[in-house]
Amino acid sequence: MTKYCISFSEIRHTDLASVGGKNASLGEMIRKMTPLGIRVPMGFAVTVAAFRAFLREAELEAPLKNSLDSLDKDTLSNLPEVGRKCRRMILSTAIPDQIQAEIQAFYLKLGKNKSVAVRSSATAEDLPSASFAGQHDSFLNIKGPKALLEAVRNCYASLYNDRAIKYRLDNGFDHMDVGLSVGVQHMVRSDKGSAGVAFTLDPESGFDNVVYLTSAWGLGEMVVQGAVNPDEFYLFKPSLAKALSYPILQKKPGAKEHKMVFAKDGKKPLKIVPTTAGEKTGFSLEESDLIQLGKWCLEIEKLYDTPMDIEWAKDGKSGELSIVQARPETVHRKKALTLKTYHMPNKPDPLCVGKAVGKAIASGKVVIVNSLSDASKVEKGDIIVADITNPDWNALLRKAICIVTNKGGRTSHASIVARELGIHAVVGCGNATEKLKDGQVVTVSCAEGDEGEVFDGKLDWEEREVHLGDLKETKTRAMLILADPDRAFQMAMYPQQGVGLLRMEFIISTAIRIHPMALVRYGEMVESHEKRAIHALTSAYENKELYFVEKLAASVGMVAAAFYPKEVIVRMSDFKSNEYRELIGGKYFEPEEENPMLGFRGASRYYHGLYREGFGLECRAMKRVREEMGLDNVKLMVPFCRTPEEGKQVLKCMKSFGLERGKKNLEIYMMVEIPSNVILAETFADLFDGFSIGSNDLTQLILGVDRDSELVSGLFDENNPAVKEMLARVIRDVKRKGKMIGLCGQAPSDYPEFAGFLVDQGIDSISFNADALIGGIKNIQKAENK
Repeated sequence: MTKYCISFSEIRHTDLASVGGKNASLGEMIRKMTPLGIRVPMGFAVTVAAFRAFLREAELEAPLKNSLDSLDKDTLSNLPEVGRKCRRMILSTAIPDQIQAEIQAFYLKLGKNKSVAVRSSATAEDLPSASFAGQHDSFLNIKGPKALLEAVRNCYASLYNDRAIKYRLDNGFDHMDVGLSVGVQHMVRSDKGSAGVAFTLDPESGFDNVVYLTSAWGLGEMVVQGAVNPDEFYLFKPSLAKALSYPILQKKPGAKEHKMVFAKDGKKPLKIVPTTAGEKTGFSLEESDLIQLGKWCLEIEKLYDTPMDIEWAKDGKSGELSIVQARPETVHRKKALTLKTYHMPNKPDPLCVGKAVGKAIASGKVVIVNSLSDASKVEKGDIIVADITNPDWNALLRKAICIVTNKGGRTSHASIVARELGIHAVVGCGNATEKLKDGQVVTVSCAEGDEGEVFDGKLDWEEREVHLGDLKETKTRAMLILADPDRAFQMAMYPQQGVGLLRMEFIISTAIRIHPMALVRYGEMVESHEKRAIHALTSAYENKELYFVEKLAASVGMVAAAFYPKEVIVRMSDFKSNEYRELIGGKYFEPEEENPMLGFRGASRYYHGLYREGFGLECRAMKRVREEMGLDNVKLMVPFCRTPEEGKQVLKCMKSFGLERGKKNLEIYMMVEIPSNVILAETFADLFDGFSIGSNDLTQLILGVDRDSELVSGLFDENNPAVKEMLARVIRDVKRKGKMIGLCGQAPSDYPEFAGFLVDQGIDSISFNADALIGGIKNIQKAENK
C-alpha cells in the first residue's frame, strides 16, 4: 500500500525523491541533531506519491503539460495566463478521500486542533546547485483538519506560481519531472518571541570562518521576505568550537518596526503589528541564545559538510530555540580566481544609504515598483526601487542592473535571489522610495564595505579585474593596511599574508565617535549638547565605558577573524590633539597645541594623566579580543614612541591594564617613525617584539618636510638618499637583534626600485593599502626574482 504520509522521524536524506529537499533535510536533522540537543519541531510529510496520485486520479497530468508546453519560452509574454490556468486546475480539484484520511490521521497524532506550519517541499528544492528559495508557498498557524487540507492543496498550486515556472526554466528543470511534497510541522510560538536566518558563512564575501545571523521579533517570515530590517550578528567559528566565553564578533541593531504574529479573530491566521518602543531599540535575541544558535549552526554544517542557510525560531512561551529549516547555501560554492574591484574617487553626499549586497557600482534609470502591475515599466539595465521586493518579481530582477529597497536585511529573500542573479543591491534604506523618483538617473555603489550608497546622476568610477591565480606568494610578506573593518572579509580574499597595520583611529571616529575620556568622566560632565549626544549614542549602556570597549572590540574582532590565523597588527590610537578634539566631548579633554604633529600624540598620551584612563579602555578592548573572543592572532603596536624610557612607561601602563608582553603569547610592536627610533633601534629592540616603519612620518621628520604643505611638499621623497640610509640602518640593527621589521607605505607599490631596495635590505614584510597590494606584490616578485 502506498504511503501518502510519513513522520519526519522516519525520513532520511536519501528520501529526497519521496518527500522533497526541505522535508528530507528536516528528517535528517531530527535523526542526527536531536541526540545532540538541537531542537527541530516534529511533524510529517505528505509525500510526492500523494501529489502524483492527486494529479493522476483527477487526470490533470496531460492538461498541465499541454498548458506548460504552450508557454512562449522566448518572451514569456503568456506566463501569467499559463500559470493562472495551471493553478485553477489544481484549486478546483478535490484531494482524493484516501489521501485526506491519511493526512487527517497524521495531523491528529500531533494534537487536536494543533497549530502547524504547512510548507511546500519540491524534489528539486534546497539543492546545492539551486535553492528554489521562496519559489513555492508556505502557510503558517494553520489549525484544524479542514484548514490543513486547504493549505496542502494551495501548496500544490504554488508549484505553478509564475516565479516557480520561470525558475525551473532558468535552471533547466523539466516541469513535469518536479514533484511536490508538503511538510506539516509544529508551529514554534515565535510570534511571542523572535526568529530569523543564519548563514554558516558571510553571505556577501563568502568568508567561511563566521556564522552570520539575523533576528527580528515575531515570525521569521518578516526576515525572509525582507519586510523588516533585522538585528545582525557575527560569531567566530573557532571560538564557538573552543567554547570560549565570548565568540560574538559584532552586534548591530535593526529597526524592527513591525512583527508578524498569530491573529485571534479567526478570519486570517496571521497579522502584522507595530513593535513597541522597547522592541525597536532592544536586541531581539539574548547573547546566550545567540551563542547556542551559533553552536547548533556548526553542528548542522558538519552534518551536511557544506555551508548552510538555516532558519530558526525562539518560542516566546517556553523560551526554547528551534531549527525550522536548513538548506545548502548556493551562492558561494566556488571561489573565483579573479577579483573585480571598484573604486569611486570623488563622491558627493548620498541620497540614501542602506546595507550593501554585492560588491559593485552601477548607474541607471530609477523605476519605482510597487507591485507586479508595474512590470511593464522595467527595462533591461534599470534600477528597481521598492519598499520591499517580492519572490514573484524574479523576472523583473533579471532585467534590473541593481535593486534599492526601503526595507529588508542581507538575509532577506530578495538579497539571496539578488546574489544568485549576480545583481548588487542596497537594502533597508528606509527612505529610498521617497528620495528617488521615476526616471531619475542615479549611481548605486556597494564598493565600500557594509554600507551601500545611492548618488544622484551618473558618476565616474574605476573598475579593475585582478587575476589572483597569477600571483605567487613572496618570501617578503605582502600584507595589508586596513582602517575600515567592514571591508575585512572582502580584503581577506586578496593574496595577502595578514594585516601589517590596522588603524584604530578610523574605528574610533566612525563606529564610536565619542572621546574616550568623555565616557570615563560622563557622570562629571555638565549638561550640554555634547552630553546629550553621548547619551543618545550610548542609551543602551548603563556603563558608558563599556560602549567604547564593546564597539572597539567588535570592530577589531571582525578584522582579526577575517584574517585568522594570520597576524593582525593593531596600532593603538594615534590621533593628534586637534583630531581628538573633533570627537564628541573632545574639546573638554584636549589641549590646544600650536604643532599637534609633534605634540601630545602616540605613546606620550598613554601614561599621561590627561588620557591614561582613556588608554585603559583601548587596552580593555584588546584584552577582550585576544582572551574572550579567542583572537590571539592580534598583535599590538605602539606609535610615535620618542625614547626607550617612554617605551618602558607604556609597557608598564599596558601591563597594569592586563596586557603584559609575553603573557598569553602577546607580542607588542613599535612604529619606527622618528629618527631616534632608528638611532636607538637596538635599545628599542630590547623592549619590543617587532617593528613597523611608518615611512610617511619618518620621511617627513628626516627631511624636515610637511608633505601636506603645497610650498614644500615637492621635497617629500622616500627615495631620498638620507631616507634610504636611515631605512637600511634600522632594518640592519633590528635584524641583528633577531626581531621582525616591516614597512607600511605607498612607495613600494609606486616605485619598483624602492620595493627592490627594501627586499635587498632583508625586510620581513611590506604592508600596502588594498588598491596598491597587487602592484606591490608584483614589484616584490620582480625584486626577489633578481
